[in-house]
Amino acid sequence: MSGSEPCAVLSFFSGAMGLDLGLERAGLEVRCACEHDRHAQATIRANRPALPLLGDVAALSAADVLAAAGLRREDVLVVAGGPPCQAFSTAGKRRSFAEARGNIFLKFLEIALDVRPPFILIENVRGLLSAALCPDADGDAGRPKTALLHVLDTLRAGGYAVSFNLYNTANYGVAQCRERVVIIAARSGTRCPYLPPTHSESAALRSAHNLLAWRTFRDATEGMPAPLHHVAFAAKHVPFYRMLGPGQNWRDLPEEHRATAMGKAYNTSGGRTGFLRRLAWDRPSPTLVTSPAMPATALAHPVADRPLAVEEYRRLQGFPDDWTVSGALADQYRQLGNAVPVPFGEAIGRLLLDVRDGRSVAVIPDFPYSRYRDTADEAWEQAARQKG
Repeated sequence: MSGSEPCAVLSFFSGAMGLDLGLERAGLEVRCACEHDRHAQATIRANRPALPLLGDVAALSAADVLAAAGLRREDVLVVAGGPPCQAFSTAGKRRSFAEARGNIFLKFLEIALDVRPPFILIENVRGLLSAALCPDADGDAGRPKTALLHVLDTLRAGGYAVSFNLYNTANYGVAQCRERVVIIAARSGTRCPYLPPTHSESAALRSAHNLLAWRTFRDATEGMPAPLHHVAFAAKHVPFYRMLGPGQNWRDLPEEHRATAMGKAYNTSGGRTGFLRRLAWDRPSPTLVTSPAMPATALAHPVADRPLAVEEYRRLQGFPDDWTVSGALADQYRQLGNAVPVPFGEAIGRLLLDVRDGRSVAVIPDFPYSRYRDTADEAWEQAARQKG
């Protein structure tokens, strides 16, 4: 690769390869994958049989990964990965770096900084923005109190400028409102701009900035090939789904049925919008979870009395219909639910290539990248360090 600009990617926590496939579509070359889960390994082998595939990141060094890929450090443009998110998820126990999965995040940073590519790319859940560094324990004096501040300090100590934001993937051509943190660390010392949106919910923004409308569930699933493979809802819930139309949930049931339908959850607090939820045809899907039949996060088809099928998951995440996802049905849902949407990965790849090649990147002031406030790097970090 000498004599040309590097475009090789070393992929970690590759999963079903959503990020990898998106980066490839942008023009990058994934040269090595690292994945510990055996079902995801089978998915990678089925779709990329010639791609070097390594296992447990904890047992690897930068030299191991470079050797497997057949690359020198100067050949690598990006080290990319989405370290396991459960340690940071707002739905989990949020043990952060106190968990083994959290410590794998630190191992990934160690390898990435040893390779020292022009870009280090990290994708993670929104919970990373509020995860403590080590819950239930006092850190040393001066130690940052949040996991993300520790990540930022580590990258900067390695000589990288860092930018991040929380992004709704619907703004990048994904038929799904899925919000994820993307961190881009640049060896050049210049902060990368935010990902330029290609789509918007706002008609005014679309008109002013030549953006497209959000893609909908109908757009993504039109012409689904048969057969479809899916789990089933509990039999006791099916009669209630039959009372609901597209875009409705338990609150739209006749009042006399709500308490029975919800059971113990009826008297709990919160919006509970995921209970007995049918997707709307003409909106993006909510965030795909690792099972569409869980009571509190149900993902029912707009009209069929069933959860979404794995084939619909694949479409909503932007994978091609012929992308093999290995394992039992539950394994396929889990891999697809955890994946980075392919069009979102492509948007990231385009930005990295634009920055590498010195092309200007469009900036839309005050664009609503997500539904949350103060999630962009500068505002978030200022508030976080004031608290710490």
